[in-house]
Amino acid sequence: MAGPRFTADPPDTMRTVELDGLTALFHVPSGTTHILAPPAPQILAALADGPATAPTILARIRRAFDVESPQATGGERKRGALAALETRIAELEAAGLVSRL
Repeated sequence: MAGPRFTADPPDTMRTVELDGLTALFHVPSGTTHILAPPAPQILAALADGPATAPTILARIRRAFDVESPQATGGERKRGALAALETRIAELEAAGLVSRL
């Protein structure tokens, strides 16, 4: 089973400003401003390419930042990265910036 697919509003519905490693994001549809720490802005950027599952979002982020995937022997590390990403996606979902399809 592939897991849930996630989506975000188009990038033109959000205004961002970088602030010392954090991102202030104004979400136009809700009128709400959010302060985001990495990897939240990167997750939203990955979703700008279209809806995706958590493993696909992780792959998009790795590609965008030229980060190699852990080798087969690093399976535990890969699961840890995916679990951490899923936690951040859930936080973005709770904030109304990401939704499940």
